Order: sequence, then C-alpha cells, then structure tokens
Amino acid sequence: MEYRQRLKYHKRIIIKVGTTSLTYPNGKFNLQKMERFARVLTDLRNRDIDVVLVSSGAIAVGAEKLGLSERPRDVIGKQASSAVGQAILMQMYERFFGEYNQKIAQILLTKPVFDAEHKKRNASNTFNKLFDLKVIPIVNENDTVATDEFNEFSDNDTLSAYVAAIVNGDLLIILSDIDGMYTSDPNKDDNAKMINVVPKITDEIYSLAGGSASMLGTGGMITKVQAADFLGKRGIDMVIASGESPEIIHEILEGNNVGTLFVGNKND
Repeated sequence: MEYRQRLKYHKRIIIKVGTTSLTYPNGKFNLQKMERFARVLTDLRNRDIDVVLVSSGAIAVGAEKLGLSERPRDVIGKQASSAVGQAILMQMYERFFGEYNQKIAQILLTKPVFDAEHKKRNASNTFNKLFDLKVIPIVNENDTVATDEFNEFSDNDTLSAYVAAIVNGDLLIILSDIDGMYTSDPNKDDNAKMINVVPKITDEIYSLAGGSASMLGTGGMITKVQAADFLGKRGIDMVIASGESPEIIHEILEGNNVGTLFVGNKND
C-alpha cells in the first residue's frame, strides 16, 4: 500500500500541538484555534478513532497570567508558570471540548514513568481504560516536579513519541510552526523543497535537521527527527505539519500530501 494511503486506516492517533500553534505572536492564546482543535479531535473520536492530545502551552499561559514579559527560562520560573498555567489550560480545554459533549482527562507525565516497567504498565492501563470510555486524554509533562535530566523530557516532541509508543499508537502527528522537512533551510534557500515522505531515517536526514526558530517553543527539527527515528523502529508512522490550521489533521488522515511523513517500519 502507498505510504500516504495507509494513514486512512489508522485507528489510534497521537497529536502533539506546540505552543506556537495555540498562541498569537504576542504569546496570548488563540481561543478560536483552540476551539477548532477541539472540534476536529471530537470528530475523530466520533469516528471511533482513539485520540491522545499532547499539548504544550501550560508555561506560556501561566507566564501570561503572571504578567511575565516572556516565557521563563529558569527551572523555578518554569515550574511556577506551569503550576499556574496547567489548571488554566485544562479549564480552557474543558470548555471547548464540552461544547461538543466530548469527555477529556488530564495526564501529567515524567520520564521515570517510561523507565520503570511497572509505572509504564500502569500508565498504559490508564490510557487504555480512557479509550474504552471514549475519553480524549490530554497529556503534558509534569513540569512542577520534573527538575533534572533524569526526570524531564527535553521537549514535547520527545514526550509525544514516548506516549505514542506506550499506547501502541498507529500515527503521531506533530503540529508546530515547522510545516515539514526540507532539503535545506527554506528561510535561507529559495530552492529548498519539501520532503514528502521519508521511508527511513538516515545520516543524511539527521544532517538536514536544525534548531527551533521560535522564542515560545522549545523543539526544533532535530527533536522531531529523533522522535521519528524512535517511532519508526517500533512501526509507528509520524507526520510533521503546520499547526496553522487544525483541519490539516483531516487532510493527513485522508492521505493527502501535506507535511512530511516519516514511515514506521520495525522490520527494517
């Protein structure tokens, strides 16, 4: 089957939404876009597709609520902003998903959950029960307790890849200000071409990866390629696409050529 066409048949989808896809350039939340995300994901759930949303934004909304001029960079500042912002973020999601009568749940994770077999099993059981109950889990890192390299993920690209693996997902969709992978930096090279499909992660693919251009986000292309490599070995597909329009999720699942598809093939 052609790589894109098989996306039509995936039944367990993890969607990671970056901070820049949820906010205006001034850092304030784009409520209209959040409502559209809620509508699109609820529609997937209505089609009996299991959905997990890995959402950034807690630190950003917390910083805005606290009146900070920018996203804090120090650990304590991030923890404080996250503690304030996580509750607000979930209230916002509850309101938007509630308009469509869609149940949601909050799951906060740290890296040790994935490193200890019993914790990983418990987390997997929780996800599976929520799927049975037709609930959409909304996942973020537990920033208020993740204080060092042993407890924290470097970014939500990595977190979403771990979540996709733990729930035995079919597809991870990463939506951000990066709309796909190019043959070179499109901001510097007018001849840069979008790479439609990456059948396998190679050294050349890694060499094309760069950093994040956004002050609000944390992950750049390198973290996305690492996530794709991690998932590809487990047979899980991944798509990087623009988060400008939530409806792009439908386009991806219809097999259209949007963003970059990293093919999962654990037999390679």
